[in-house]
Amino acid sequence: MAKKLNVGICLFDGAEVLDFAGPFEVFSVCSELCDHTLFNVFTVAKDLRPIRAVNGLSVNPKYVFSNAPKIDILIIPGGEGARVQMKDKEVLNWIDKMHETTTYTISICSGALLLGVLGLLDGNSYCTHREVYDDLKKIVPSGYPRPEKRYVQSSEMLYTSGGISAGIDLSFHIVELLHGKKIAEQTAYYMEYEL
Repeated sequence: MAKKLNVGICLFDGAEVLDFAGPFEVFSVCSELCDHTLFNVFTVAKDLRPIRAVNGLSVNPKYVFSNAPKIDILIIPGGEGARVQMKDKEVLNWIDKMHETTTYTISICSGALLLGVLGLLDGNSYCTHREVYDDLKKIVPSGYPRPEKRYVQSSEMLYTSGGISAGIDLSFHIVELLHGKKIAEQTAYYMEYEL
C-alpha cells in the first residue's frame, strides 16, 4: 500500500475560500472513503492567529511554517491576498523551500503569482484566474499562458489551475494520478461532483 501523503494548504489573509476549501474537501473526502489511509490534510500559515479569508470567513490554521509536518502535496491558493504575499519574503522562502521536496506543488487561481515571483514558472505553461493573466505575463515573460485550460502541468512537480473552482478539478486529477481513476470517480460520486 502507498504511504499516506501529507497535503499542506498554505493560508493567508485574503485567500479565496474555494481555492483552499475545494482541494481540502477533495483530498479529505477521498481519504475518508478509504479508511483515512490516503491523505492527511492540514492548513499552514505564518502564525496561528485566525486567517481572514475573502468575504470575511475566519479560519484557524493548524500549523505554522516552523512546526508543519513534511509536506508531500503543497497547495497555494489565490485571492486578493496573494498580491500581498508576493512581497512577503518569509512566505516566499517557505514555499520555495517546501517545493524542493514535495511530490507535487499546486497553485490555485492567482496563487500562480507566488510561483511566478519565485521563478518557478519561467519557460513553463501555466494557468491562473482569467483576470490575472495580464499581470502574470509581465512577471513571467518566458512562460506560456494557457487560459483555455482548467489546469496544466507546469513542470515535473508543479501544477497550476485556473480560477477558484478549477482547483477542485486539479485536485481530482492529482488523486487520479496517485490512486487511479476508480478512487477519483468514487470520491466525485460521493461529493456529487461531475468529473
